[in-house]
Amino acid sequence: MTVLAMISMKGHSARVPGKNLREMAGRPLYQWILRSLMDSGRVDEIIVETDSDEIEDSVRSFCDLTVLRRPRELCGDQVPMNNLIGYTLSQTDADVFLQTHATNPLLKSETIDDAIETFLEHRRDHDSLFSVTEWKTRLFCRDGQAFNHDPNELIPTQDLEPVFEENSNLYIFTRASFEKRHHRIGETPFLYVMDRLEAVDIDEECDFELAEFLMNKRIQEPVLDEGLKVVRSLCR
Repeated sequence: MTVLAMISMKGHSARVPGKNLREMAGRPLYQWILRSLMDSGRVDEIIVETDSDEIEDSVRSFCDLTVLRRPRELCGDQVPMNNLIGYTLSQTDADVFLQTHATNPLLKSETIDDAIETFLEHRRDHDSLFSVTEWKTRLFCRDGQAFNHDPNELIPTQDLEPVFEENSNLYIFTRASFEKRHHRIGETPFLYVMDRLEAVDIDEECDFELAEFLMNKRIQEPVLDEGLKVVRSLCR
């Protein structure tokens, strides 16, 4: 089955201006997720969909993949993501679709491959998959009512039933599933739990700063590991 990965990138961003092209840890933000997708062993094709000449030119100079220009009627900040997905699907005949974002720079190729394999393994019972972050913490509704615990029984948080946050890193679905609901999440989705630090999604400036800190740490770790190996060899 052909797996196509899609990324939509706008030129305009209100909360973090120019974020898709903004430099993070030495390269434009979008290049981190593209590198992970290109390193994936399960992604057969990648499409970048954009409304920006600058983004198109940058992507084409970075790698050789399909860049799809957004039609005028789908431009603007208020266009639903599912409409953009529908347009991309209309331009391809792939079997399985994976949607992710440039704002997920820490998403690893190993996680992408595992999520695809998980979806294919469970396709009989689940028509789609989306990634989530697991939380075990005491949550309340706005009116003060406890959401996921009994406030009169203060059991350790690690013993609470988990709740799950949609973290916007991964959505996997088939054409049939999308066409049935016109939605990337189908009727019987599989919740794919991710590490919360890998799942950082950049919506605000503080998210960008956190993601860049974690990326720099990831980059430095192999260098530090190699340095430790040299030190150990000298101390023998």
